[in-house]
Amino acid sequence: MNPKVDWFFDQASQWQEAYEKLRTICLDCGLTEELKWGQPCYTYNKSNIVLIHGFNEYCALLFFKGVLLKDHEGILIQQTENVQVPRQLRFTNAVEIVELAPVIKAYIKEAIEVEKAGLKVELKKTADFKMAEEFQYKLDHIPALKAAFEALTPGRQKGYLLYFSQAKQSKTRAERVEKYIPQILSGKGLDDE
Repeated sequence: MNPKVDWFFDQASQWQEAYEKLRTICLDCGLTEELKWGQPCYTYNKSNIVLIHGFNEYCALLFFKGVLLKDHEGILIQQTENVQVPRQLRFTNAVEIVELAPVIKAYIKEAIEVEKAGLKVELKKTADFKMAEEFQYKLDHIPALKAAFEALTPGRQKGYLLYFSQAKQSKTRAERVEKYIPQILSGKGLDDE
Protein backbone atom coordinates (compact mmCIF):
# COMPACT_ATOMS: atom_id res chain seq x y z
CA MET A 1 0.00 0.00 0.00
CA ASN A 2 1.15 3.47 -0.84
CA PRO A 3 0.34 6.03 1.89
CA LYS A 4 0.05 8.75 -0.79
CA VAL A 5 -3.00 6.91 -2.12
CA ASP A 6 -4.72 6.36 1.25
CA TRP A 7 -6.60 9.66 1.08
CA PHE A 8 -8.53 8.36 -1.97
CA PHE A 9 -9.75 5.33 -0.03
CA ASP A 10 -10.43 7.34 3.15
CA GLN A 11 -12.91 9.65 1.42
CA ALA A 12 -16.57 9.00 2.13
CA SER A 13 -18.00 7.73 -1.13
CA GLN A 14 -20.80 5.49 -2.31
CA TRP A 15 -18.05 3.26 -3.73
CA GLN A 16 -15.77 3.22 -0.68
CA GLU A 17 -16.26 -0.48 0.10
CA ALA A 18 -15.97 -1.43 -3.58
CA TYR A 19 -12.78 0.61 -3.94
CA GLU A 20 -11.24 -1.20 -0.97
CA LYS A 21 -12.03 -4.61 -2.49
CA LEU A 22 -10.47 -3.58 -5.83
CA ARG A 23 -7.42 -2.21 -4.04
CA THR A 24 -6.88 -5.50 -2.21
CA ILE A 25 -7.19 -7.49 -5.44
CA CYS A 26 -4.72 -5.25 -7.28
CA LEU A 27 -2.18 -5.43 -4.48
CA ASP A 28 -2.65 -9.22 -4.21
CA CYS A 29 -1.56 -9.41 -7.87
CA GLY A 30 1.82 -7.88 -6.99
CA LEU A 31 1.22 -4.50 -8.61
CA THR A 32 2.73 -1.25 -7.36
CA GLU A 33 0.20 1.29 -6.10
CA GLU A 34 0.60 4.88 -7.28
CA LEU A 35 -1.53 8.00 -7.53
CA LYS A 36 -2.05 9.20 -11.11
CA TRP A 37 -4.69 11.61 -12.40
CA GLY A 38 -6.01 11.73 -8.82
CA GLN A 39 -6.88 8.02 -8.95
CA PRO A 40 -5.26 4.83 -7.61
CA CYS A 41 -3.18 3.42 -10.45
CA TYR A 42 -1.49 0.04 -10.35
CA THR A 43 1.71 -0.52 -12.27
CA TYR A 44 4.11 -3.29 -13.21
CA ASN A 45 7.73 -2.19 -13.77
CA LYS A 46 6.49 1.42 -14.00
CA SER A 47 3.97 0.58 -16.75
CA ASN A 48 0.29 1.31 -16.07
CA ILE A 49 -1.82 -1.85 -15.79
CA VAL A 50 -5.11 -0.83 -14.13
CA LEU A 51 -6.74 2.22 -12.56
CA ILE A 52 -9.63 2.42 -10.09
CA HIS A 53 -12.20 5.12 -10.75
CA GLY A 54 -15.83 5.88 -10.01
CA PHE A 55 -18.84 7.41 -11.69
CA ASN A 56 -22.41 8.10 -10.60
CA GLU A 57 -23.84 4.75 -11.69
CA TYR A 58 -20.80 2.48 -11.24
CA CYS A 59 -17.19 2.17 -10.19
CA ALA A 60 -14.68 0.59 -12.51
CA LEU A 61 -11.34 -1.06 -12.92
CA LEU A 62 -9.79 0.34 -16.10
CA PHE A 63 -7.35 -1.87 -18.00
CA PHE A 64 -4.98 0.40 -19.92
CA LYS A 65 -4.40 -2.20 -22.66
CA GLY A 66 -7.79 -3.86 -22.26
CA VAL A 67 -8.34 -4.27 -25.99
CA LEU A 68 -5.44 -6.77 -25.99
CA LEU A 69 -7.02 -9.01 -23.33
CA LYS A 70 -8.86 -12.14 -24.43
CA ASP A 71 -11.96 -11.29 -22.31
CA HIS A 72 -13.09 -14.91 -21.99
CA GLU A 73 -15.98 -13.82 -19.77
CA GLY A 74 -17.15 -11.08 -22.16
CA ILE A 75 -17.23 -8.51 -19.36
CA LEU A 76 -14.86 -5.79 -20.57
CA ILE A 77 -16.56 -2.58 -21.66
CA GLN A 78 -15.39 0.03 -24.16
CA GLN A 79 -16.28 3.37 -22.54
CA THR A 80 -17.21 5.14 -25.78
CA GLU A 81 -16.81 4.34 -29.47
CA ASN A 82 -13.80 6.67 -29.66
CA VAL A 83 -11.84 4.96 -26.89
CA GLN A 84 -9.34 2.81 -28.76
CA VAL A 85 -7.37 0.78 -26.21
CA PRO A 86 -8.58 0.89 -22.56
CA ARG A 87 -11.45 -1.28 -21.34
CA GLN A 88 -13.38 -1.28 -18.06
CA LEU A 89 -14.80 -3.81 -15.65
CA ARG A 90 -17.81 -2.08 -14.10
CA PHE A 91 -19.37 -2.75 -10.72
CA THR A 92 -22.42 -1.41 -8.91
CA ASN A 93 -21.57 -2.90 -5.49
CA ALA A 94 -18.81 -4.59 -3.50
CA VAL A 95 -20.55 -7.99 -3.58
CA GLU A 96 -20.04 -8.19 -7.37
CA ILE A 97 -16.32 -7.61 -6.85
CA VAL A 98 -16.05 -10.34 -4.20
CA GLU A 99 -17.92 -12.81 -6.43
CA LEU A 100 -15.76 -11.96 -9.47
CA ALA A 101 -12.45 -11.75 -7.55
CA PRO A 102 -10.88 -14.84 -9.22
CA VAL A 103 -11.85 -13.55 -12.67
CA ILE A 104 -10.58 -10.04 -11.91
CA LYS A 105 -7.25 -11.50 -10.75
CA ALA A 106 -7.01 -13.60 -13.91
CA TYR A 107 -7.62 -10.51 -16.06
CA ILE A 108 -4.99 -8.53 -14.13
CA LYS A 109 -2.49 -11.36 -14.52
CA GLU A 110 -3.20 -11.47 -18.26
CA ALA A 111 -2.71 -7.68 -18.42
CA ILE A 112 0.66 -8.09 -16.71
CA GLU A 113 1.62 -10.75 -19.28
CA VAL A 114 0.58 -8.41 -22.11
CA GLU A 115 2.90 -5.78 -20.62
CA LYS A 116 5.77 -8.25 -20.12
CA ALA A 117 5.43 -9.31 -23.77
CA GLY A 118 5.69 -5.67 -24.86
CA LEU A 119 2.45 -5.86 -26.86
CA LYS A 120 1.28 -2.58 -28.37
CA VAL A 121 -1.85 -1.44 -30.14
CA GLU A 122 -1.72 0.28 -33.51
CA LEU A 123 -3.71 3.45 -32.87
CA LYS A 124 -5.79 5.18 -35.47
CA LYS A 125 -3.91 8.07 -37.04
CA THR A 126 -5.34 11.57 -37.16
CA ALA A 127 -6.07 11.11 -40.88
CA ASP A 128 -8.30 8.12 -40.00
CA PHE A 129 -10.74 10.35 -38.12
CA LYS A 130 -13.67 11.96 -39.88
CA MET A 131 -13.07 15.56 -40.98
CA ALA A 132 -16.11 17.84 -40.81
CA GLU A 133 -16.64 19.54 -44.19
CA GLU A 134 -17.01 22.88 -42.46
CA PHE A 135 -13.59 22.52 -40.85
CA GLN A 136 -11.95 21.26 -44.05
CA TYR A 137 -13.31 24.35 -45.86
CA LYS A 138 -11.67 26.64 -43.26
CA LEU A 139 -8.38 24.72 -43.46
CA ASP A 140 -8.41 25.05 -47.26
CA HIS A 141 -9.07 28.81 -47.14
CA ILE A 142 -7.04 29.94 -44.11
CA PRO A 143 -3.39 28.85 -44.49
CA ALA A 144 -2.49 30.04 -40.98
CA LEU A 145 -5.26 27.85 -39.51
CA LYS A 146 -4.03 24.84 -41.48
CA ALA A 147 -0.46 25.41 -40.27
CA ALA A 148 -1.60 25.88 -36.66
CA PHE A 149 -3.77 22.76 -36.76
CA GLU A 150 -0.96 20.65 -38.22
CA ALA A 151 1.37 21.93 -35.49
CA LEU A 152 -0.94 20.61 -32.75
CA THR A 153 -0.20 17.27 -31.11
CA PRO A 154 -2.05 14.30 -32.62
CA GLY A 155 -4.20 14.06 -29.49
CA ARG A 156 -5.30 17.68 -29.76
CA GLN A 157 -6.01 17.25 -33.48
CA LYS A 158 -8.16 14.19 -32.78
CA GLY A 159 -10.02 16.05 -30.03
CA TYR A 160 -11.02 18.80 -32.43
CA LEU A 161 -11.91 16.40 -35.24
CA LEU A 162 -14.16 14.35 -32.97
CA TYR A 163 -15.81 17.41 -31.46
CA PHE A 164 -16.49 19.08 -34.80
CA SER A 165 -17.78 15.94 -36.52
CA GLN A 166 -20.06 14.85 -33.67
CA ALA A 167 -22.54 17.64 -34.37
CA LYS A 168 -25.39 16.38 -36.53
CA GLN A 169 -26.26 19.68 -38.21
CA SER A 170 -23.98 21.63 -40.53
CA LYS A 171 -24.88 24.88 -38.76
CA THR A 172 -23.73 23.47 -35.41
CA ARG A 173 -20.51 22.12 -36.91
CA ALA A 174 -19.79 25.54 -38.47
CA GLU A 175 -20.45 27.30 -35.15
CA ARG A 176 -18.10 24.95 -33.33
CA VAL A 177 -15.37 25.49 -35.90
CA GLU A 178 -15.75 29.30 -35.72
CA LYS A 179 -15.66 29.26 -31.92
CA TYR A 180 -12.40 27.28 -31.78
CA ILE A 181 -10.44 28.91 -34.61
CA PRO A 182 -8.76 31.38 -32.18
CA GLN A 183 -7.83 28.54 -29.84
CA ILE A 184 -6.31 26.48 -32.66
CA LEU A 185 -4.39 29.53 -33.89
CA SER A 186 -3.04 29.91 -30.34
CA GLY A 187 -1.77 26.32 -30.40
CA LYS A 188 -4.21 25.17 -27.74
CA GLY A 189 -6.26 22.00 -27.47
CA LEU A 190 -10.00 21.80 -27.10
CA ASP A 191 -9.91 21.82 -23.30
CA ASP A 192 -6.94 24.14 -22.80
CA GLU A 193 -7.58 27.44 -21.06
